[in-house]
Amino acid sequence: MMKYRQLLVISIIATFGVCMSSATPLRTEANKVVEWSYTSAKQYQNPFHELELTAHLSLPDGNQLKLPGFWAGGSTWKFRYASNLEGEHHFVTSCSDQDNRDLQNQSGTIVVTKYHGSNPLYKHGPLKISPDQRHFEHQDGTPFFWLADSWWHGMTKRFEWPDDFKALTADRKQKGFSVIQFAIGFPCDIAPFDERGQNEAGDPWDSGLNSINPAYFDLADQRIQHLLDQGLVPNVVGLWGYYMKFFGVETIKNHWDYLIARYGAYPVTWTLCGESTLAYYTDLADNWDFYKDQFRSQWSEVARHVQRNDPFDRLLTVHPGPGIHDGKPPVYDMDALDFIMLQSGHEGFRTIPKAKEFVSQYMKDYPNQPVMHGEVCFEGMHGGGSGQKVQRILFWSDILSGTSGFCYGVEGIWQFNTRDKPFGVSPGGNNWGNVPWNVAAQYPGSTQLGIGKSILEQFEWWKLEPNQDWVEESNSDDAFKTYIAGMGEDFRIAYLYKFVTRYRSVRITGLSPQSDYQATYFDPITGDRYDMGIIEADHDGKITAPPNPIMQDWVLVLQKSINQR
Repeated sequence: MMKYRQLLVISIIATFGVCMSSATPLRTEANKVVEWSYTSAKQYQNPFHELELTAHLSLPDGNQLKLPGFWAGGSTWKFRYASNLEGEHHFVTSCSDQDNRDLQNQSGTIVVTKYHGSNPLYKHGPLKISPDQRHFEHQDGTPFFWLADSWWHGMTKRFEWPDDFKALTADRKQKGFSVIQFAIGFPCDIAPFDERGQNEAGDPWDSGLNSINPAYFDLADQRIQHLLDQGLVPNVVGLWGYYMKFFGVETIKNHWDYLIARYGAYPVTWTLCGESTLAYYTDLADNWDFYKDQFRSQWSEVARHVQRNDPFDRLLTVHPGPGIHDGKPPVYDMDALDFIMLQSGHEGFRTIPKAKEFVSQYMKDYPNQPVMHGEVCFEGMHGGGSGQKVQRILFWSDILSGTSGFCYGVEGIWQFNTRDKPFGVSPGGNNWGNVPWNVAAQYPGSTQLGIGKSILEQFEWWKLEPNQDWVEESNSDDAFKTYIAGMGEDFRIAYLYKFVTRYRSVRITGLSPQSDYQATYFDPITGDRYDMGIIEADHDGKITAPPNPIMQDWVLVLQKSINQR
């Protein structure tokens, strides 16, 4: 049962704050959130725990929906709702305290009309899994390319609102990122209630874990709404995994219930927790195996709870942490997740073989769930390591192996260092680095991954099928080989880690014999394209890749000539 459920409000507020009387229908556009509130004359000692408020909706298609409300502080409860169904949505409220006339049996109507703007999150709707169960798409079937940046401490006062937050958002949007992932409360590398996890209103909960702090979430609302206004999907991480030790399952369920009621109507995705298999830092030496086993079970229980209680059915995953290196999954109940994230480490070129192994194994083990790296080789980590070439190799090898997207990260941003106030020491005693976030934001990897996304978006990337049998090459080891994907005999796209010379050949196979193909090299560093002309496949349906324009890694595209398709 939801412990905090609080809904609908007697003064009704549309998304942009327009107040209306309870007798006046609420109005919103498709997929945009409408908010309304009620104020209780009756007082409660602990309203967060003492009341549950629910709105029962009758939808235009005849279906029913139970919408949880949330305590907004003081004597106020709110509801947030969104739908792609145009027409009238009728609701009536029920309250656990049936004698509260301000909250019980309040009714109203929401009129949903067509959305007329250009924001893709409202125009096309929130995310779902595509029919091939390997990619993401919007509610209306429009393909969605997941390229995320990792802002673990992005809701804290370390990252100033509004100027700094809006500046980095604009930078990431311009570079082509489509998702921003962050912890909504209690982020990584700090002890519980460390001030580094606070925003200007303090912590998300009081220190006794008796009640949430609505003022914290009021400030988080501003940041989340700005991401949405820019067309970026918020991937909301509930909290870091090791807080399970301090909070317990029931409190974390309550925390998630509040997140669902407050943010579920928005076109977000959910990440159950960060690093589900990471024990608290002082437990890593002797007790890590115990906590890995316990957390896998406990977070499975929370995952099932989230799936049962989210009326909007937003996509759910978990950030696994380094504990999956023991060969076990991030949670024991993987069926409770909609898609799968991986974490392979932060050791630069040394991590690439492990990353390849993880992608291959998880895609084999979970054929009906999209798979991708949720964290791997943050750029600049460990004294400036994992530079832009590592980023390119990981991105292109993942995508051309069939992953559903890629999550980038950078040292300096996940914890939001500033020049005057670096993050400092973690509970484990280490300092990850002092590079300011605005310096780290300009590391070249972020630009080059955006370029990679833009190259792929010139084609029907969601139709690509990986097939390593389509490439033959000399002088290449398994981890740093050419990665390739395509569409039947008509199309190939390959990432060539090593340049092609007369001493090293790469042959693309599985093509239509004696057919003409347009060959194009794309520079994964600049995005420049080089027309290599028409090349005829031989009698065996093979084409030898032409020499690269310069000696570096390249993306080669072969497209069958239109008149031969």
